[in-house]
Amino acid sequence: MGYKDIKFPEGSKFLVTGGAGFIGSNLCEAILKLGFKVRCLDNFSTGKRENIEEFLSNPNFELIEGDIRDYDTCFKACEGIDYVSNQAAWGSVPRSIEMPLLYEEINIRGTLNMMEAARQQGVKRFVYASSSSVYGKGITLPAKEGKEKDGTRISPYALTKYVDEFYGELYSLIYGLETVGFRYFNVFGRRQDPHGFYAAVIPKFVKALLNDEAPTINGDGLQSRDFTYIENVIEANLKAMLAPKEATGRAYNIAFGGQVPLIDVYNKLCELLGKDITPNYGPDRAGDLKHSKADISDARNNIGYDPDWSFEQGIIDAVEWYKENLK
Repeated sequence: MGYKDIKFPEGSKFLVTGGAGFIGSNLCEAILKLGFKVRCLDNFSTGKRENIEEFLSNPNFELIEGDIRDYDTCFKACEGIDYVSNQAAWGSVPRSIEMPLLYEEINIRGTLNMMEAARQQGVKRFVYASSSSVYGKGITLPAKEGKEKDGTRISPYALTKYVDEFYGELYSLIYGLETVGFRYFNVFGRRQDPHGFYAAVIPKFVKALLNDEAPTINGDGLQSRDFTYIENVIEANLKAMLAPKEATGRAYNIAFGGQVPLIDVYNKLCELLGKDITPNYGPDRAGDLKHSKADISDARNNIGYDPDWSFEQGIIDAVEWYKENLK
């Protein structure tokens, strides 16, 4: 259970791209706590320096400030590395609809740069972030690997992640780079940025409530998500690095396997924060799906993924972090 007992070979070295971001910084922290060296590559376009500030004095931590769109930077970052966790990307479905060219540059070409650099540098395992959005519109739930062929992708973001998976499969098949992709389902937790128009829903709600403001719920609030606490994502990444070779060359759902309506999330946050504020309601967000829920049996069977943290447990932990750290 969990990841704290995972045993990597002595002297293993890790690279986390997007290591100053929400997921990336939590991965860096976990690797450091396991006692290994970790290199962080980030251009701080969405990552935050404060997310890694406490690591900078750790001799096992190295920061490279650079962009995955630059191949030479990727090549340098992969030097001497055993395991790569490629979390560098631009998220947000609505923003991708406004900026499709930028998403192609970062999420497709940037990921391809990293795969090629990892191959050239002899990296043992390349784990990368995909997204539940690859399932698109029109599939039956729970979403299971293979069903994405039946869906219609409805945002540039979803398409970029889908293309990444094809490259991951290709690099395993013809180049021998062992890749594992993760279709994340609505990850939340400490260090998730509450600021900006495109911020994720949970930190946006928390920020508004702490300021005694009424947040806006897009749609009717009955849309549901398979919310996945950050600890589960850390477990998946680390276990995938040591999973059997037969598990590589494909992408897996990473979720808890639940389904929580957005209005229930909001009511739970009000309860935890001691607030009684009626939310505003706005139009549905372009490119958003009404419901999501994952089948995680393939990840469980192939990489040993066994998530400990339910939404109910994770939201309590997340709220405590935001109360102490949100300004």
